[in-house]
Amino acid sequence: MDELQHECGVAAVYHLETGIVSPLIPKRDKTPPPKDGQSADVPEEPELFDDAIARTSRMIPGMLLDMQNRGQLAAGFTTYRPNRPQLIQTYKDVGGVAEVFRMNHEERYKALMADHAGHAAIGHVRYATCGTDHPSYAQPFERQHIARSKWFSFAFNGQLANYRDLCRDILQNKDFHLTRETDTEVLHHLISHEMSLNAAITPVELLNKLSKILDGSWNIVFLNARGQMFVSRDPLGMRPLCYALEGSLFAAASESVALTHLGFSEESVHNVPPGHVVIVDGDSVIVKKYAESPKKAHCFFEWIYFANAGSTFDDAGVYLSRKRLGEELAAREPIEIDDDVIVVPVPDTAKAAADAMAFKLGVPSLEGLIRNRYMGRTFIEGNNRADKVRMKYTPLPEVMEGKRVLLVDDSIVRATTLRELLALLKTRGRAKEIHVRIACPPIIAPCFYGIDMSTVKELFAPQFMAGTVLTEEEQQAMADSIGATSLRYLPLEALSACVGLPESSLCMACVNTVYPTPAGESMYERALEKVKRDNHIAQSGCVPLCVPEQTERVYI
Repeated sequence: MDELQHECGVAAVYHLETGIVSPLIPKRDKTPPPKDGQSADVPEEPELFDDAIARTSRMIPGMLLDMQNRGQLAAGFTTYRPNRPQLIQTYKDVGGVAEVFRMNHEERYKALMADHAGHAAIGHVRYATCGTDHPSYAQPFERQHIARSKWFSFAFNGQLANYRDLCRDILQNKDFHLTRETDTEVLHHLISHEMSLNAAITPVELLNKLSKILDGSWNIVFLNARGQMFVSRDPLGMRPLCYALEGSLFAAASESVALTHLGFSEESVHNVPPGHVVIVDGDSVIVKKYAESPKKAHCFFEWIYFANAGSTFDDAGVYLSRKRLGEELAAREPIEIDDDVIVVPVPDTAKAAADAMAFKLGVPSLEGLIRNRYMGRTFIEGNNRADKVRMKYTPLPEVMEGKRVLLVDDSIVRATTLRELLALLKTRGRAKEIHVRIACPPIIAPCFYGIDMSTVKELFAPQFMAGTVLTEEEQQAMADSIGATSLRYLPLEALSACVGLPESSLCMACVNTVYPTPAGESMYERALEKVKRDNHIAQSGCVPLCVPEQTERVYI
């Protein structure tokens, strides 16, 4: 409901040099119709293998479009073609995928694809949890060099929790300078530094060195001017990463749906194991381990909210996970079910849970709330949150008037949008009662691993909870504060079973404060200390002299 934003999504494609053109790559453009006086039976000239596989890079925009849910701020790709002066070539800009790649203008799109044709490519969609919306922050990041092994481009999905520490370490060298406020530039520097020390460093060696200094989530897609590619997943496996290989074509993406939509069979799609790298060198595809993975920490929010409902990764389907969330809510529903009860989802990610809940309860699941899906990136959003909610959502009184509505949403972060929406449902939807049901436990801590999830002070649930176990009285106080008749969360103990994975393999730090990395633990401790200090200042009106000024954001 509060429009949580994910760091990004990555994609990669590579047509191996087998001499056999994959049937999955885009078909060649049709020959223009014959001019007057010319025969229409002129056979189409045979196509050279190198020309045919150069269309492989055209697959990236479609893959990124399938993952637009992971980032709407910017998009881009880097392509490789050995017979052009610009061996690897990067194109990126701010905007949605269709906007960036001119997909609504056929001639512009075809010209762009022709200019960047190649048989290997990597791509990226971005939402910034770190940095600004300036085009220079768009990915992939390319580093040009006279040595082809050091001329590379890469894209990154995740967030480095020890970003500030890494910055300080880098800037200890007075000759070094960082131009952007983003962990992607730090990673860019670290990769370049290792290559400067060892030009022949292998992907396994490079990633092994990085794994010893990086803390957080970090999936990488990499391509250099030798035509060498790798895709890697961090040792905790926080963010999903899938790959597929059929015949001559290799592809990888943050979500499986981007691969199956290319035409890969479901049996060909695999997860990149945590701590592993898939290396593609033009002739072969090899999966290798670069670091131990003693524990997993898959982000549960991928299944709750972020991922495309058509995706499956780490042996858990997104849609079925959301279906189980709804069934669990139904099993715990306390209100008496009668003919005036309906279930209404908050569009769009809560729909699967709402439908399952309604089916289990034996009541209708109705679209009493219509979302405007065509607003996109626009400045006509109004001057305040109430205006934005009115423009984004249209309640239907013909569905909700006089009804007791079970309003199902995926999560509550700050509750600011939900509060405005409930007021709208009462005044325009004319619902008799609104019982909010959340398909997620209370969010009580920030995320430091790639989700833009507010700060401790801004989070809704901690303002009402005396401990970590939510009571009936606390839930009712929450309901009163947002204008709902009642409010119920999914209990924490039910979460892992709904996702379909053991609790020990999930990162649930935002709902249980158990961070899987040292930097995450440290940042949360500093955030709590800052909250206590600010509360003391607010109550006493004086600043302790012994406390140094905090210059970095610590998610308070």
